[in-house]
Amino acid sequence: MTTTATFPATLLDALFPVASSSALANARSRPLHAIALTVLGSLALAVSAKIQFPFGPVPFTMQTYVVLVLGALLGKRLAGASVMLYLAQGLAGLPVFAVGGGLAYLASPTLGYLVGFLPAAMLIGHFTERGFGRTPISSLLLMTAGHAVLFAFGMLWLALAIGLEQAYWIGLYPFWGVSVVKTVLAAVSVALAWKVLTPSSRRS
Repeated sequence: MTTTATFPATLLDALFPVASSSALANARSRPLHAIALTVLGSLALAVSAKIQFPFGPVPFTMQTYVVLVLGALLGKRLAGASVMLYLAQGLAGLPVFAVGGGLAYLASPTLGYLVGFLPAAMLIGHFTERGFGRTPISSLLLMTAGHAVLFAFGMLWLALAIGLEQAYWIGLYPFWGVSVVKTVLAAVSVALAWKVLTPSSRRS
């Protein structure tokens, strides 16, 4: 009798391994577990929003780092659910955004970046579940892609409001350096976590 080795789809699966791929899928789909992980993910985003350095209309926070890591940690579905819950909490008026919360954020220059959290986290989760991002280089490529998607949404929203040139100078230029640092930090964190949690697994 032969057995086929199964490899964790996300960092969460690597942290809490199960016996088979079918059990792995079942573990991730348990409603109570999924709800708990979604809430914890949204709380991580709320906490990271308060670690900030105000700079112009778009504050520098640690949220993008958390968004990138959540995708690799939870996978596409749960990372996406965490971001959606977080956005819903903020728009409902809970003070989870960088500056408070509420429907006033619909007219905020940061709205595009907040919306960009969702496709960025889901993109990283999608490719993580397919075995990408385990090594330092592939992790850096994946985190860079996620951060680029996030900035694309943020820049688009700003450009619609103030024009593309002003959006570049206000919403991208002041932050590119620190964004590179956060991207590299996320890539190193994720690659190191994979190395520690799956020392003998095949990684790409």
